[in-house]
Amino acid sequence: MIILIMGVSGSGKTTIGKLLAASLNWEFSDADTFHPSANIEKMRLGIPLNDADRMPWLEDLQTHIKSSLQENKNVVLACSALKNNYRQILIVDNRVQLVYLKGSFELIENRLKTRQNHFMSKKLLKSQFDTLEEPDNAICVDVAEPPEVIVGKIRKALGI
Repeated sequence: MIILIMGVSGSGKTTIGKLLAASLNWEFSDADTFHPSANIEKMRLGIPLNDADRMPWLEDLQTHIKSSLQENKNVVLACSALKNNYRQILIVDNRVQLVYLKGSFELIENRLKTRQNHFMSKKLLKSQFDTLEEPDNAICVDVAEPPEVIVGKIRKALGI
């Protein structure tokens, strides 16, 4: 199974993903590590990525997901997956479960102000919220909760 943790930058995808993976003794992957260097540089400069920038990245992620499923690996994957058409590329079958970390702009903006050593510029948060198409087929969790509570809610919703 693949648990795809989605949300805007600063919603806690990596934090929650790592905690969830550790609690399940599963592998953790961060979609950010699949970005080509040109994408990372654009984000570092505060330039939003467009669909053309994202497509090779999404294709690499899809390959990773398919390979993990083929090898019967259980993986928690942290990925923004902001648009429905991106998620359609990533959710290759019913073994990919979507979890949406939802939070207000103000809460997430405050989190990004304290974030250090990350290439994602807080200036891009508005563009992420503008791009976000909230899923209707996901487990939705409020990111205002403590991380341990969020992980518990995800596990309960998935029955694992």
